Amino acid sequence: MSNHTRLAFAFTGVFAAALLGACSIDFLNSRASQELALKAQPAGSVYTGWRVFQDKCASCHGPAGLGTAAAPNLLPKVRDIGPRQFVDIVLRRYDWSIPADRIASQGAGREALLEQLVQRQDYMLTMPVWQGEPRVTAHIVDLYAYLLARAEGSQGTDRPQP
Repeated sequence: MSNHTRLAFAFTGVFAAALLGACSIDFLNSRASQELALKAQPAGSVYTGWRVFQDKCASCHGPAGLGTAAAPNLLPKVRDIGPRQFVDIVLRRYDWSIPADRIASQGAGREALLEQLVQRQDYMLTMPVWQGEPRVTAHIVDLYAYLLARAEGSQGTDRPQP
């Protein structure tokens, strides 16, 4: 074999190794980005969360979480809170916020507000505490995953895939 042929083989080998190395780096980089995307998603099953929501929450908040006359739209709130705060709100307490100007008002306006609150006409003061409810407690992370997916737009109003 001539020196020229050997040089051509060597160059071809080096070129092929570099090309294959670039492919594996590309593959590894895309795999790492896929793993990071999965880790960025909340833990839990959107489907299981949807089932719990339909069973325990939809009667007040509506089947898609968009609110009813009895309870507010959950999606803007869930978008702004993290999973720990969500768990605290759902399992331990829920304080319905009444606009400060309505609380601070005096006279007939304040009396009307108090009457509405007593009759539960305008504001629902408390949400049921779900701590101790096995279906909700066991699937609170799933419930958060469903509502966050709804809030972020990755899950529509339809039933999620199991």
